[in-house]
Amino acid sequence: MLQSRYVDKQRKEKFSVSMQHYTFAVKAFVETVKQAGMDRYEFAANETTTYDVMENVRNFKSEIGVLYLNDFNEKVMNKIIHEKGLEFVELFCCDTYVYLWAGHPLAGQAVISMEELDAYPCLSFDQGKNSSLYLAEEMKSTYDYKRLIKASDRATLLNFMKGINAYTLCSGIVCEELNGDEYRAVPLRETEKMRIGYVKRKGAKLSHIGEIYVGELKKYKEKIM
Repeated sequence: MLQSRYVDKQRKEKFSVSMQHYTFAVKAFVETVKQAGMDRYEFAANETTTYDVMENVRNFKSEIGVLYLNDFNEKVMNKIIHEKGLEFVELFCCDTYVYLWAGHPLAGQAVISMEELDAYPCLSFDQGKNSSLYLAEEMKSTYDYKRLIKASDRATLLNFMKGINAYTLCSGIVCEELNGDEYRAVPLRETEKMRIGYVKRKGAKLSHIGEIYVGELKKYKEKIM
């Protein structure tokens, strides 16, 4: 019996993803787990800094890393991606949205400008020791924010949104199943394009479970607001 348990454990395949703080990437992971089942796989999902998303794929901690490129960060990001022996695969392109609490004074507007947002705190994910404008998860990283609060996890940011009418900038892809229906994504007037995709080891073929996960990510192309 002990031998049987040991052999079964050895046969279990592992699949890991690292990602910037995207609820749709988490939701895609959930759907992947449902499809694959837990009998044959050991899963891991890491919401982490931009640099560590790439580093985790480079050192084989994760098979796939989900992040974005835009006109501002593309040159630097591609250099890092190349140096780490990775490649970027674009999945879809989307505009920039303001993500805020449904009770926020600006939540009911059809569009929001950066000038209107100046009166409220902007939220940003802390990038740790590798902090750089080029590694920021949020668009408009070079904007001169009057009020800026950094945090390391998504739950804390959501609490700040409700507590002090703070906001962040996002892709507009909202997963109410995970964040609830108390938040809104409103188009930003000064929008910029985000090219969302994933990094993998250059030339490496995705595993079967990796293909399932990428397939789940691709479904969000149809849900872009």
